[in-house]
Amino acid sequence: MLARRLRPEFILILGGLLFLAALVGCGEQARAAQTAPTYREYLAAVPEPVFPEHAVPISAVSFRRATARTEVLPQYEGYPGLAVWVDEQGMIEWNVWVEEAGLYNIELCYYPAPGRSTAIERSIEVNGQLPFASAEYLVFRRVFGDAGPSRFDAAGNEIRPRQVEQPMWQTVFLSDAEGYEQNPFFFYFQRGWNTIRLHSRAEPMIIGHLRLCQAPVPQPYAQVRVQQPEAADVRGIFLQIEGEASSYRSSPSLFAVADPGDPTVVPYHHAETRLNSIGGHRWTEVGDWIAWQVDIPQDGYYKIAIKAKQNINRGDVSHRRLLIDGEVPFAEVAAIPFRFSSRYEMKQLGEEEQGEPYLFYLTKGRHEIRLEAVLGELGPLIEFAEELLYGLNGIYRSIIMITSPTPDPMRSYQLEQRVPQLLERIKAGADDLRLLAGEVQRITQHLGHSAALLDFARMLERMYEKPDAIPNLLQEYRDAIGQLGTWIMTSRRQPLQIDFLVVASPEQEMPRAQPTFWEVVVHEVRSFLSSFVRDYTTIHDISGDAASAEPAKRIKVWIGLGRDQAQILKQMIEDSFTPATGIHVDLELITYMDQLLVPATIAGNQPDVAIGAANMDLAFRGAVADLTQFPDFPEVAQRFKKSALLAFRFRDKVFALPEVQSFPILFYRKDILDELGLEIPQTWDDVLRILPELQNHHLEFGIWPSMYTFVQFLYQNGISLYKEDVIQTNLTAHAAIDIFAQMTNLFTQSGLPLQYNFINRFRMGEMPLAIANYAEFNTLSVFATELRGQWGMAPIPGTLQPDGTINRAVPVAQDALQIRTDQLGAVIMPSGTTGSIILEKSERKQEAWEFLKWWTSKETQVRFGRELEALIGASARYATANVEAMQELPWRVEEREQLNTQWDWVEGVPPVLGGYYVTRQFDWLFRAVVLHNAPVRESVLDYAREIDKEIARKRSEFGYETELEELDERWKELFWDHYTHVWRLDWDPPELGEEYRGILERYGLVEGGEGP
Repeated sequence: MLARRLRPEFILILGGLLFLAALVGCGEQARAAQTAPTYREYLAAVPEPVFPEHAVPISAVSFRRATARTEVLPQYEGYPGLAVWVDEQGMIEWNVWVEEAGLYNIELCYYPAPGRSTAIERSIEVNGQLPFASAEYLVFRRVFGDAGPSRFDAAGNEIRPRQVEQPMWQTVFLSDAEGYEQNPFFFYFQRGWNTIRLHSRAEPMIIGHLRLCQAPVPQPYAQVRVQQPEAADVRGIFLQIEGEASSYRSSPSLFAVADPGDPTVVPYHHAETRLNSIGGHRWTEVGDWIAWQVDIPQDGYYKIAIKAKQNINRGDVSHRRLLIDGEVPFAEVAAIPFRFSSRYEMKQLGEEEQGEPYLFYLTKGRHEIRLEAVLGELGPLIEFAEELLYGLNGIYRSIIMITSPTPDPMRSYQLEQRVPQLLERIKAGADDLRLLAGEVQRITQHLGHSAALLDFARMLERMYEKPDAIPNLLQEYRDAIGQLGTWIMTSRRQPLQIDFLVVASPEQEMPRAQPTFWEVVVHEVRSFLSSFVRDYTTIHDISGDAASAEPAKRIKVWIGLGRDQAQILKQMIEDSFTPATGIHVDLELITYMDQLLVPATIAGNQPDVAIGAANMDLAFRGAVADLTQFPDFPEVAQRFKKSALLAFRFRDKVFALPEVQSFPILFYRKDILDELGLEIPQTWDDVLRILPELQNHHLEFGIWPSMYTFVQFLYQNGISLYKEDVIQTNLTAHAAIDIFAQMTNLFTQSGLPLQYNFINRFRMGEMPLAIANYAEFNTLSVFATELRGQWGMAPIPGTLQPDGTINRAVPVAQDALQIRTDQLGAVIMPSGTTGSIILEKSERKQEAWEFLKWWTSKETQVRFGRELEALIGASARYATANVEAMQELPWRVEEREQLNTQWDWVEGVPPVLGGYYVTRQFDWLFRAVVLHNAPVRESVLDYAREIDKEIARKRSEFGYETELEELDERWKELFWDHYTHVWRLDWDPPELGEEYRGILERYGLVEGGEGP
């Protein structure tokens, strides 16, 4: 009976198990670290694979219990019955009676509930346990489409329409989100009552029903062809479906794109932008799909061709799964290969495999053709390569725990005796790499990647044969691991660009895919000549009535971001801001805007608004308008944290509205901390406690050696960097000197690294704990996929307070966001705030203010952030300063909670006249103490004196007081009002009692204190 037979795809899985059985040596450590088995191990543990024929329906509203918020919805959006809405946090559980034990696929019918326009994520437990590791990451995609037809700007360029969600009911089988398994997951259910529990990880969803059943298995083409009905010959039919005319997509990033370099692409223009294709580098994510609709004039057999190119991953193969009306017609189109080609090729499906095109039986009427990115044969190889990489990283860590990352070449470490099974693991890794290289070469038919894998294998064989040479090969080994990680990342990307698809009767000839020599010549000449007259810097108007707008209703806005961001903003202006206000915007893309604002202002050619500028030097010189002059400023200011506004505030004036605010957070490697038995440090005392354990294993804790780290320690002790009105620094205070000594001791005595590449060291495991900009989360998510589930982020360590709380304050300044080089030459990217300003000379301040209010509003910031991420990818997630907008960006629940916790501890750094001198002198001070062993107290006092002199000189130049005694009391009071976790030095909070007063007196911070 069928229930007792091995299904074809299960036979393939068992075959994969036999293949991967050889690839186990180096990956054993990785698997041992997992709490759940891999999917293949899970299936191998099933004693007697049985595939019951009958289905087990499960109504969503029959759930037994739920910790997630739920709501029962009757006949929602056409669903025939009751459905249940499930929130993005918590779980929902069903009891299921199964008559026959066996392996079942799980079908789920869902509707994407309104959320943050990102993919829905869930994990599943069966009978109270996570069945296998991949079951923790289940992805349910949303559906997107064009908001309307494309438009043209004043220069004739076609502008892509906005991507909007077009939700619909979808029925899917639970499958591998990483794409390693080509078929839906099997789950084992025992006879009797079972439980299914879905845990929410991201985004709400509406569930109609679940069903335990057997997913359809695509049959071979020959078998399907025999079973298809007879039909009259179809002739004279040629249907061309443009790639850019797709009906639905699974991601907002899969919009129509312009390919200006090929005159055969339809539509074509030699100079003006035409949206004439779809995909390319935007269509790389496994599981993403694009669907087109085609109207078939009569029943019959048709061939399908695709004009496409894969010109991004040289030497690699991209795969696509073909679905017609939601089903794979036959096995041969479950993973269609597209090999590397710098030009478009016309691929008739089947012609390469069997010498003639496949024939698809289509009935008269409308059909949907869908292409989905899959890994194909590469899936199992990439899955193992990730496991192998993790194991090789483990070997590296076990070695450097003895030798350090920079071993002594003259020392014998006797690694083969000191590291358990080191040589066996190295030999297994070499064997695995050789077998992996052979399979990669077979599939890609290219030597490039396999050659690099063989080089790595040969290096491991040298290490195995000569263990004493291992320390000398350590850097080469480290580089090879990085190359393997890059290969995995590249191979997981499945790019493909499509010009058009063809559905045609069998006798039809396909159009030529590549241009002739003379077509290329004419195209290049015309494009070259047009470059002399085309304006590539202006973001042209789209609205037809923009040119006729009254001058009083037109403002000039400069933007210092990229062209992609500027184009997004222009579209948003023209379909949102201008219709609502009647104000037209001339948007200009300006490079090096901060440098150009000064001469433009002097020349009277300044803009009305500058986005991403917030030049406080201009503000001190009276060139930037004070925003508090507008009556509704207090209401608008509620959108932001006090720390964001402080970066642009001086006394009772505010000169910019924040648009971006990022801040530091603690990144940690879960696997390494578990291996060492360490907890995430909560305080700096905890950090000092675990540092010896880390360093005993030659591991590191990362923190920036910068002024902002020093300010962080000041803030955590309740001390401001500056005195009232930013008139002087607090560097001469006893507490500040003591804190600076403690900070420098972290580098001189505790051995923290002075320079490092955070991403590389964190990925390699050399730095399992580090404080970095939270934007690095996006980089790690994209470029370190092999660490999925092995790392996280948490609030930074803080300073324990007398009342038992932990102060985790971190500083964020206006000028700290720029990428710069620190005092030791390392490139760092600290956190910070940028904003938008109105120029004082603007004659349209009210119109400019309306624009700033619109630009920093929740709705605008959410849309800009989502469209930017859709355009560039998850690594470009927008760090908006708008508090409400931040909650609507596509962070998972646990990530958002950690970010919000740290954000509450962010303190601003007020702008200071002569601020450039403060950071410069601090760099010199740090260098003198850390690198040249200068005495701390004398050095701090000397540099503080120079800094205070420069601040006094600049204040005198601008007509401000230079002594505290000269200050108006209201400026003193106002200065402290802008802080949350920093206190007045002369204030004794009564609720903290005498113990806290004693601390203040010890540091000399209150009257009567003698200091240390």
